[in-house]
Amino acid sequence: MKRISSLFFTIFLTLCLATFFQVNTANANNIRKPVYAGSFYPGTRSELTSIIEQLTNRVKQTHVQHPPHTSLKALIMPHAGYIYSGLTAAHISLVLKDNQFKRVIVMAPDHRVGFQGGAISDVGAYETPLGLIPLNQDATMLRDNNHLFQAIPASDQLEHSVEVVLPFLQYFLKKFELIPIVLGQGSDLVDRVSTALDPLLDKKTLLVASSDLSHYLSYQEAVDRDRETIDMILNLKAGKLLKRENAACGRIPILIVINMARRHGWQPILLHYSNSGDTAGDPSRVVGYGAIAFYGGSSMQNSIDSSQSLKKHQGQTLVRLARQTIAERLGEKSTIVDPETLADSAFQDHRGTFVTLTINKQLRGCIGNLDSTESILAGIKRNAINAAFHDPRFPSLKADELNRADIEVSILTEPHPLEYGDSKDLLAKLRVNVDGVILRKGPVSATFLPQVWEQLPRPEQFLSHLCRKAGLPADDWKESRLDILTYQVQYFEEEK
Repeated sequence: MKRISSLFFTIFLTLCLATFFQVNTANANNIRKPVYAGSFYPGTRSELTSIIEQLTNRVKQTHVQHPPHTSLKALIMPHAGYIYSGLTAAHISLVLKDNQFKRVIVMAPDHRVGFQGGAISDVGAYETPLGLIPLNQDATMLRDNNHLFQAIPASDQLEHSVEVVLPFLQYFLKKFELIPIVLGQGSDLVDRVSTALDPLLDKKTLLVASSDLSHYLSYQEAVDRDRETIDMILNLKAGKLLKRENAACGRIPILIVINMARRHGWQPILLHYSNSGDTAGDPSRVVGYGAIAFYGGSSMQNSIDSSQSLKKHQGQTLVRLARQTIAERLGEKSTIVDPETLADSAFQDHRGTFVTLTINKQLRGCIGNLDSTESILAGIKRNAINAAFHDPRFPSLKADELNRADIEVSILTEPHPLEYGDSKDLLAKLRVNVDGVILRKGPVSATFLPQVWEQLPRPEQFLSHLCRKAGLPADDWKESRLDILTYQVQYFEEEK
């Protein structure tokens, strides 16, 4: 009996050990090990930390002045060996010191395999000498739910352009999750990848384009060519960069960042430029490197020119005025607004205005005017009445509903025509969460405030719904030459 028990115990222990080793082997196989540690950059944690600290100390005296009321959205950084491009890459320290990104999307070019579309690894984590970087769950979503991306093991094992930028990001950000994207060939790759990534770009996500600049020119030729390329990036000239030869090996990732910048109103800033002739290479045959940061507003409010923007207390006065105006129409006698605050000269500016009512986050009325034929004060009062009692989509507001309603007022900039070539150009030029859009075709027109981007974050959806609102076929924006105007909005929600 003891022998049988001992036998069962031995079998049980063997199975447990086999399972343990199976699990650990699987976990080990599910990590993308560093391939270029020891060649492109140091292979040990201490040596790697030391070189990053040395490079960072060399750029500490540099000062970066970014636009006020903006935050970091994206980076362009080089991916060559650290003895060549490390100093330029270290300049990202100037903009990452106070940022706490939870997710980083690294877009990098394919140098090694050759394929169509994009590659996203199916591993659970990337490893460098500084530790593991877990993949974000949206990496799986992008790969499994989109025909654009696939797992390509050969690229995963051979490509350096993602791996080489990771230690700098690890050193400055400490902990984050990764979406690694290696981009191959495709005529419409920029538009398709931009559309796929756009819903992921929240305030805790950093977009990174990994790219070197010109390759194997003489020193002065490289400087001249790279200056022109950098000028195209800083001025968001995607069309010129697309046609430019020997501009950047990561041209597609850079064009995607430019696409996003044009959509969202990001502003690029050059952090540093160098080439291998400045560091450790032969000056007769150099490679160029640039570090560029893109800044944008944390909300659509920051797209309003400071000379036109209202202060928070002024906005709350207008929200209270809207509520008081509706209450008075309902026969209620209550003074919510101090009459002296309405004498503010800013309220006499002629601007378009909208008033929006919601109950339990569901629309209950929204009426406004796009033109600037009346003062802000007059517009808010008139549109408050119209939103509550004359929106044809809803019955007139009842007194008991007013107590449950949330009120929002929007102050508009002057609409301006948007010049665009074709439907792809139109998509590229619309700025998600920034632009309100007016669509016109003959006698019909419709508009969506920028707030509508929250429900329709993809430009294709936004335009299709706007066409339907105007009584046009949903795809009319693809087929017809429509008049498109854009404007920006400063909006104020009611404080409880």
